[in-house]
Amino acid sequence: MGQKNSKIKIVCENRKARHDYFIHETFEAGLALVGTEVKSLRAGRANLKDSFAFIRNGEAVLENVHISPYEHGNIFNHDPLRTRKLLLHKAEITRLFSKTKEKGLTLIPLKIYFARGKAKVELALASGKKNYDKRQAIAEKTAKREIDRALKERQKY
Repeated sequence: MGQKNSKIKIVCENRKARHDYFIHETFEAGLALVGTEVKSLRAGRANLKDSFAFIRNGEAVLENVHISPYEHGNIFNHDPLRTRKLLLHKAEITRLFSKTKEKGLTLIPLKIYFARGKAKVELALASGKKNYDKRQAIAEKTAKREIDRALKERQKY
């Protein structure tokens, strides 16, 4: 069973998260979903923009994740923006709760994917970037891109 990452199908990613936050740690959590949500996710119809997670009453909760209603669903279709429970171990929940309370860290989802047939969320323990941090990151990225381009041009000759 050494092929852990072989059966992962990414549904959606929060690309803006790495731009807006410093990522300190990542966690994998299960998602408690209803049937039509799973079908909609398998069709790739989800959006993580402006979503976040928090701990409430000893449970991890995911908020503002938009999973579109299933096209072939009926009157029992789900609410697209409903609050969804995250499935984590009790020790992980208490650890995350203490970290988010004391250090000014927040929980944000980075991506939703299917692993071994189960819907999973990659959560990140992150702190917000200031505007100057974002500008510095963009400057570093463009400098690296220019260096790579120059090296590639040099290797042609």
